[in-house]
Amino acid sequence: MFHRLMLGLMICLCAGAAAAQVRIKDIVSYEGVRGNQLIGYGLVVGLDGSGDSLRNSPFTRKSIEGMLGRLGVGNLSNEAIKTRNTAAVMVTADLPPFARRGSPIDITVSSLGDASSLRGGTLLVTPLAGADGEIYAVGQGAVSVSGFSVEGNAAEVTEGVPTVARVDNGAIVEREVAFDLNAMRSIRLALRNPDFTTAARIEAAINQAGAPARARMLDSGTVEVVIDGKSDIPGMLAAIDNLTVEPDGPARVVIDAKSGTIVIGSNVRIDEVAISQGGLTVSVSESASVSQPNPISIGDTVVVPSTDIQIQRRDSGFAVVGGQVNLQQLVDGLNAIGIGAREIISILQTIKAAGALHADLEII
Repeated sequence: MFHRLMLGLMICLCAGAAAAQVRIKDIVSYEGVRGNQLIGYGLVVGLDGSGDSLRNSPFTRKSIEGMLGRLGVGNLSNEAIKTRNTAAVMVTADLPPFARRGSPIDITVSSLGDASSLRGGTLLVTPLAGADGEIYAVGQGAVSVSGFSVEGNAAEVTEGVPTVARVDNGAIVEREVAFDLNAMRSIRLALRNPDFTTAARIEAAINQAGAPARARMLDSGTVEVVIDGKSDIPGMLAAIDNLTVEPDGPARVVIDAKSGTIVIGSNVRIDEVAISQGGLTVSVSESASVSQPNPISIGDTVVVPSTDIQIQRRDSGFAVVGGQVNLQQLVDGLNAIGIGAREIISILQTIKAAGALHADLEII
């Protein structure tokens, strides 16, 4: 059947259609303009019996003792603490570029012990440090959990991950990352998908825009912009952001064998090949019936299994796909055979092995 519905999802970018013009800001990142990862250790309190068991999480007990000691509570080292309303957590956050002191940032809270849920808890004051060991933010607040866990005597239902939570705007920036953008005399643009053609087009777009800067391609992943004189660098970068180019890239076919997803790039070409795909479909169904003894007789009730096996043989015949076809012709030819996405995966691998597929074949 022509254009038969595939078993998996095939996403196609039709060849021959004009490639989209995209902004430079969407395909590059700027040197020095980057975020920083922060991490901290803290306590979540106020849980409804779903916190850490102190016997299995000794670090939670030590943290509770240390916290209460700093708050003026006496020595608890010899006391039996049996609370289940506290959980030890790791707190992570991304410090965005140019974050100023006093700015709020979001944080993620993840259970470290054997707590079953963080729902309803409150994160206590937690310092967040960077890779250099310095404290850049402090987090605190009521946590928000998207998952839940319900447990009964004979059943348990868990939805999502109740031991991971977020606190929106839960941390306050206390230290800024020193970076003076206006002091730079040149800035490098790093392409997210390195390609010599795309880099050359970015260089040409910047030089033709008439900005007070000169662009020079260093390699397939880097374009250097040299600033002339004392220019307004943030303003110049804002202008470069909105310049548009047509990105390019190698012909590639990406296959996710687990889900049957196939993504074929628009530049994929194949030589003339004849394709035939056939095979067996084996269906096995199991059922059971109960055999009981006759009334007023000696015997046992037994379960009699029953198996039904059906075999369907399919032979699609040959389909010829013309030489140097474009993507649409390739997809139409494969669909004309009347096969699904998982069979197409095998066909593409075979065409590649025959040397007729002019593209990178990547299986993930």
